[in-house]
Amino acid sequence: MSQAETWTIGRLLTWTTDYLKQHGSQSPRLDAEVLLAHARGCKRIELYTAFDQPADDATRTAFRELVSRRAKGEPVAYLVAKREFFSLSFRVTRDVLIPRPETESLVVRLIDLAKEFGITRPNLRIADVGTGSGIIAICAAKHLPQARVVAIDSSDAALTVARQNVADHGVANRTEFVQSDLFDAVGQDRRFQIIASNPPYVRESELARLPADVRDFEPRQALVAGPRGTEVIERLIAQAAERLERGGWLLMEISPMIEAAARDLVTNHGAYELGPTIKDHAGQPRVLQAKRD
Repeated sequence: MSQAETWTIGRLLTWTTDYLKQHGSQSPRLDAEVLLAHARGCKRIELYTAFDQPADDATRTAFRELVSRRAKGEPVAYLVAKREFFSLSFRVTRDVLIPRPETESLVVRLIDLAKEFGITRPNLRIADVGTGSGIIAICAAKHLPQARVVAIDSSDAALTVARQNVADHGVANRTEFVQSDLFDAVGQDRRFQIIASNPPYVRESELARLPADVRDFEPRQALVAGPRGTEVIERLIAQAAERLERGGWLLMEISPMIEAAARDLVTNHGAYELGPTIKDHAGQPRVLQAKRD
């Protein structure tokens, strides 16, 4: 960056937007704004009233480092250590997947199902399997005040992030954490009305074709299921059948590419009534739902 002119907030954003676009960002202006707000310690909307203000040296130094890392592919959410999901802000680290809008379709369906059970029931029990940063568990607890949620993950590092988010959102008294590979370490006597999960569902052959900021930075164990993409889903279908009350629901986020295979697994298991797959905001099949017979 040349110092011939004063580096105002507006000039920084214009220059950085062009720079990030040249380096492959799909949302260069948004990236620039989020990173500059973080470097400046302000809300993104506050940048719009500060376009003509000079950026101080500390802000420019911090911003330059963030932009350099973003240009090399590092996701913005990891750079600023947070991501918004379902109108809530969540801490994220490289130990957890970055929350995505597609998962909101699962949360909406979970809340709707809970209302059918009766959200005032004091014994509404929900399990979030593979909780990661805790977004599903926390959204459930925030919107269903009588629910008790068990957040399960095999990664101790992920559970550390989830615990921080649960504390931030004030639902620690209704959220239990269990470190477990699916339900392996959850008591055999535990039963739930709803089991929700965003499990690994990427095929090994697909990994190389994922965007670099996903492939090179997000945790592989939370992305890749195996050669077929349904390996974790198949295990979860079987284990959930033993943990759901009759009439309870299993909700799983899936890839559109494995929808048919995932539906076949549910049907062939025999313990469920398979519901229609819910589409995400882009119209893609995203949430598989099955009711325990």
